[in-house]
Amino acid sequence: MAHRAEKSGLSKDIQRKLEAKYNLEQEKQCRAWIEAVTGEELENQEVGMHSFQGCLKDGQVLCRLINALSDTPLISKINTQKMAFKQMENIEKFLTACKKFGLVDGDLFQTADLYECQNMSQVIVTLYQLSSVAQKHGYTGATIGVKLSDKNARQFTEEQLNDGKTVIGLQYGTNKGASQAGMNIGKTRAIMD
Repeated sequence: MAHRAEKSGLSKDIQRKLEAKYNLEQEKQCRAWIEAVTGEELENQEVGMHSFQGCLKDGQVLCRLINALSDTPLISKINTQKMAFKQMENIEKFLTACKKFGLVDGDLFQTADLYECQNMSQVIVTLYQLSSVAQKHGYTGATIGVKLSDKNARQFTEEQLNDGKTVIGLQYGTNKGASQAGMNIGKTRAIMD
């Protein structure tokens, strides 16, 4: 594994903040959820950011996870080779499958966030959001995170819409009976020529 040079200055401060955001309880929930959905135990059971990254780094577990959540497999070929670019390719396949599954770009991590352990808290955010979207697609197994709301469109008659136009809500404010007549705030300004 190639090691990066130690960060310094602003980059070091940013990395420290990213690492401080990492939540071990959320990691434990993600681990349990992945094991429940895939039916496989993660290889490294030690809790911690680097251990979790080691479990997911090759991308194979993530690819099997998204295939288990969807009705039809979204990833047809999972690379089992240990070469870095093949592992990163698995991660990229997972991210592409997540987009097809319904996640938006803001929910996804970047390949380097996982592969180089740059932002593991974003990886956890992606897993939570993946669980939420899976529930929306009808997945009934184990879940983490929140259930996304369903659309609740309302139908109003033309009469109800017209009645609503005549009401002035108090949140709009009203000036009925109000004026500034007689208000003095402080001394008046004397302008002399």
